[in-house]
This record gives sequence, C-alpha cells and structure tokens, in this order.
Amino acid sequence: MTRRSLIVKLGALGDVASALPAAWRLHQSGSRIDWLCGTAVEPLLRCYSWVHPVAIDETKIFGKRPDLAVHQVLAAWMRLTGIGYDLCATLQYDRRYRLLTLPVRARRSIALDRNVRALELVSERHHSWEFDRILQYLPDGYASENISPVSPDTLPAIPLPRSGKIRVALAPGGARNTLRDDPLRRWPLESYAALAHSLMDQGLEVILTGSRSDAWINPAFRGIAIDNRVGQWSVPELLAFYDSCDCVVTHDTGSLHLAGLTRCGLVGIFGPTAPSKAMPRRAGVVGLWGGERLPCRPCYDGRNFAPCRRNECMISVTPARVLTAVESLLGAPAADWRVEST
Repeated sequence: MTRRSLIVKLGALGDVASALPAAWRLHQSGSRIDWLCGTAVEPLLRCYSWVHPVAIDETKIFGKRPDLAVHQVLAAWMRLTGIGYDLCATLQYDRRYRLLTLPVRARRSIALDRNVRALELVSERHHSWEFDRILQYLPDGYASENISPVSPDTLPAIPLPRSGKIRVALAPGGARNTLRDDPLRRWPLESYAALAHSLMDQGLEVILTGSRSDAWINPAFRGIAIDNRVGQWSVPELLAFYDSCDCVVTHDTGSLHLAGLTRCGLVGIFGPTAPSKAMPRRAGVVGLWGGERLPCRPCYDGRNFAPCRRNECMISVTPARVLTAVESLLGAPAADWRVEST
C-alpha cells in the first residue's frame, strides 16, 4: 500500500522551490505527495507530475474579511477530511497555518517551531537541506547527500522562440509575498538598467521578466530598447523561458529559485541575506554577495531585517561586476555553484 504525505507550504515561490527536493526525497521513498498550497504557487507545483496540489487562496485567509478566511479554511478541511496520512508536515512558522490541518488524520504531524531546535530552520544553512532534515526527522548533525533543485517534468512550449542571439533575462522585481514586502533584497533598478545597456551594446538578446505585480519596475526601463515581457507569462511559461536562456540575472527572490530549477546560467545578487541558505546548488550558478567589509552583513535573521537607510551591501555590487559574472558563465559555464564576495 502506497504511503501518503501531506505538505503544507502555501508560498512564496522561492520557499516552495526550496522545499521541493525534500518532497522529492519523500516521493522516492514510496510516498504519494499531497501539497496544500496557495493559488499563487499552484502553477509551479503543477509542473511536477508527482505532486498533487490542493490549492486555497492565501490572500483571503490573511485578508480583512473573516468570512472569506473561514470559507478558505472550510474548503481545505473538506478536501482533507477522511484521508489518512503517514506524515502531515506544516512547513510554516505562523501557528495560524495549523488550523488548516485540524481534521487531518496522520500517524505523525510536525510543524516548524522556533522554540524546538529539531523543528527550526537553522540560520545560514540551505533551506532545501533543512526541509529535508525536518521531513525525514533526522538529527541536527545530518548531512544531506543531495540538495540539488528538482527540475520540472511538465512544461509548456517556450513562449518566445530563440532569435539566434545569446539570450539573457533580467528579473528586477519580486521580493514580496502576501504578508510582506522586502525591498532590501532587491538590486537597484538603475543598476539593472545599466547592465541592460551593457549587454545590448554587445549584441545580446536581453529580456525583462517578472509577474504582473512587478509592473512598477517598468518606468525604470523607459527609453531602453529592451524586450519587456513583465506580466506576460504564467509561472510554467516563465520556467520554460528561463530554461531557454543562456543566463538569468536576478536577486534573492522567486525568479532566482525558478531559474534555479532550470538549466540556464544564473547570476544571483545577495546583500542582507546570505547565499548559503537560498542560492540554488547546481552547476552554472554564481552568487555575488555584496558588502564584504560591512560588519552588518547579513542582517536578515529569518524574520526581520535590521533598520537600513542606504542598502549599501546591494549598492556595492556594481553593474560592471555583474557583467563580468555573466560573461564568465557565457564563456565557460561553471562546473559547480560558487559564491564571490564583493
């Protein structure tokens, strides 16, 4: 009889992507994977034939209308009641998420808990490694053999055919979800614009990407002859597009993790967050960590950033430095991932 596991991880995209290797490990051990997720990340999970998403609208759960929140909770209960699970894993810290699984029958139930060492994501460790440790109920000293991203097995056609030129995608937005906005994670828009100029001057095909909620970045690229595709593609289409790229440039946000699931070259820009816990661990990935001489780096503790007026760690990563990293990947893709401090 096939075992059955329920994972509760509603978002964001990067968090779900980081949890996929641990879910894949459970699946390989002979367990069916049901995944209670938010509607925003459901399209990503649909790209994996071995995942069975159960989607609810997370925005309504944390919105201002209690009636809509209750409706979403009841919807989750109706879909999960009566199913027997070997494992029910709520990979969220907020205790409100535990309400979603109250009627679930499971032989073992766990939830992230900052007061229990074994159920807390250890700071600076890669999140994929930590999710694996927690789901497998392994000791703190456990060392995972493989925390590589799990590539999707179901993708649509590439939404933009190749032009014959080297293709580089930029993803300047993101770093926000239902509950918060994290602008300190973002590389400055003017730096992205300068990089776009440099890449196009070399005759490369440069594409601007992002979700519909990233439309606020568009004014920074007016007057630049860049192919702007912000808000035009679904998550599966964006995955297919990134897989067609020679290189993707972004910061610590959902696009970083989406590109990490594909085969493209990837330059990730970090500052207040450490690459050690977020950067995709596969070949062809370069992390640039700004603010090498700043004593405050990193300042993100998993919940909050330190007060910051200038975001010097991100500003210190210059467009010229990023261009060098892109050129290095285009010339000879890295055999393994690496971090360069700047």
